[in-house]
Amino acid sequence: MDFDFTEQSPKLMMLLWGLIAFAVVVGGLLVLLDAVPAFFARRREARFATAAASGAPPPRQGGSQEGLFATFFLLPAVLLLLIGLVVPAIRTTLLSFMDGGSQNWVGLDNYRWMFSDDSIVRVLINTLVWVTLVPLVATSIGLIYAVMVDKARLEAVAKSLIFMPMAISFVGASIIWKFVYAFRSEEQEQIGLLNQILVSLGGQPQQWLLDSPLNTLLLIVIMVWIQAGFAMVVLSAAIKAIPADIVEAARLDGVSPWQMFWQITLPSIRPALIVVVVTISIATLKVFDIVRTSTNGNYDTSVIANEMYNQAFRYGQNGQGSALAVFLFILVIPIVIFQIRNLRQQRREG
Repeated sequence: MDFDFTEQSPKLMMLLWGLIAFAVVVGGLLVLLDAVPAFFARRREARFATAAASGAPPPRQGGSQEGLFATFFLLPAVLLLLIGLVVPAIRTTLLSFMDGGSQNWVGLDNYRWMFSDDSIVRVLINTLVWVTLVPLVATSIGLIYAVMVDKARLEAVAKSLIFMPMAISFVGASIIWKFVYAFRSEEQEQIGLLNQILVSLGGQPQQWLLDSPLNTLLLIVIMVWIQAGFAMVVLSAAIKAIPADIVEAARLDGVSPWQMFWQITLPSIRPALIVVVVTISIATLKVFDIVRTSTNGNYDTSVIANEMYNQAFRYGQNGQGSALAVFLFILVIPIVIFQIRNLRQQRREG
């Protein structure tokens, strides 16, 4: 295919201007980060030098200047938070009280629809199942991995293999597992691992992702497969941080491995367990890619994030999509508050 520079010149100019703008912005920030601290440092050194030459006492540190300096660096982050987070959150909340075309106020109608429509109630139930099972199962499997792999031979290799799914995107993991769940008729050779195992045992191939609620549980397996490696890494680090004298004292007292786990290991890694459960819970509440890639939300597998996308972008119902987004935000808030209180408690105890 011949490339016509004349036809593509507008796009090339846009690309060029984009690169120039990127270089100017990034270069400007780097210059400011270097020049502004150097400017304040030179001014401070000049004041000290003048005071030393005149025999006057050294000048006091300028609190107002330091505050100005801190504001200068915080302002871009604050502006980005306002533009990218606060303003969209307020706008989404307002849209949730409007109709699908964002023209007329409808009050709480969108929220009433959320809890009265059978299909959306199914979505809420699916989300509840996800956020209940995934953190518990993924954390439990990660903890088992961490205990079994700790101080074992080839520990680094085992941890790398267990953690590897975390390096795969949710979309990539979903495609991999779609091949595991793939279905073909009995006359054809099975390419899905699960159906091939079933056929080899004398059973008949199943369309795993079509039957509810089994399909939701099979999608949850994908999330658990991804998050178990994360749980294992965090909990393994927490186990290694347990003081050796506590472990040795427990062994001298003759505790069994089971007692060691329940009475020493588990209480010692409680803060890490809470962090893992909270992190996985938030990630699970926002799950979208796995459902979208695997079933597109069909066959009663949709969750809040997927249905929010459908209502707002596929069906043009901005109000209902915004209501789902606000509800999802409300679900995350208690988890975040719990984590903040837990961190404060750890700091007080520390």
